[in-house]
Amino acid sequence: MSTRIAFIGLGHMGGPMAANLVGAGYTVTGFDLVPEALAQARAKGIRVADSAADAARGARIVITMLPDGRHLLGAYEDENEGQGDGAGSAAGGGLLAASDAGTLFIDCSTVDVADARAAHDLVVSAGRRGLDAPVSGGVAGAEAGTLTFMVGAEDADFAAATSVLEVMGARIVHCGGPGRGQAAKICNNLILGISMIAVSEAFVLGEKLGLTHQALFNVASAASGQCWALTTNCPVPGPVPTSPANRDYQPGFAGALMAKDLGLALNALDATGVAAELGPVAAGVYRRFADEGGAGLDFSAIINDIRAKSDRTAGA
Repeated sequence: MSTRIAFIGLGHMGGPMAANLVGAGYTVTGFDLVPEALAQARAKGIRVADSAADAARGARIVITMLPDGRHLLGAYEDENEGQGDGAGSAAGGGLLAASDAGTLFIDCSTVDVADARAAHDLVVSAGRRGLDAPVSGGVAGAEAGTLTFMVGAEDADFAAATSVLEVMGARIVHCGGPGRGQAAKICNNLILGISMIAVSEAFVLGEKLGLTHQALFNVASAASGQCWALTTNCPVPGPVPTSPANRDYQPGFAGALMAKDLGLALNALDATGVAAELGPVAAGVYRRFADEGGAGLDFSAIINDIRAKSDRTAGA
């Protein structure tokens, strides 16, 4: 294909996503601060640039997958700051300055809604086009090309991005105008974080009451307790062989990321005045979990934290 794509952020999610684009015939030039990520990218046929700005030069589409809104806005405006070293750039470089007029910017990071809208304003002011397109599906979905994209964009920009997004995802949902994709992602993960805590508490309760994991799964998965946290990402080993619980909780979606996303949800709840009770509790649970050693584990490992605290309470 003649379309050249720049991909900034080649980590656990971005690397497989970029590789799928290469597999579909796109010419992809990427950049990441981590040398190991660049080496893996080269092995998958991704051209590696010396900087994010170099990757963006001549590209018709620029895709970003970055840790947070600060990194996103920094990458758009100032190359060095966007790369995360905090040094800044006297030349005022960055992705927008390096790209051509009319370039389509697709941000797949998960950031605050306000940051997503600020990023869109920067893109439009620079004479480029932009959309927010955060994803759901984890590393497994990135590798398989089955991600769900939640897109905030004007109609014409959404139409221009669809063919590229379909290479990386199985479900592409236009959620509305700029910022609405991030809004949908935050709402979705608020549900997910709360439901994983509920499922984990139920399994620990079942253990205390003498239920086997399989018995509880067989009932809840076919009854009113059915949810994704149970039937796809089951927090105990056995009932769902593909869940991280069967791999010592190696992350498909890490505890640190759930803590981050629930923090974004908490910001949105505060900003909108929603009278939420479970959301703030879930955000606190995952923040503590990440701070106390769960950051690099799958978020379903919260069950171990609940179990350990339950045992200490019972022994008190």
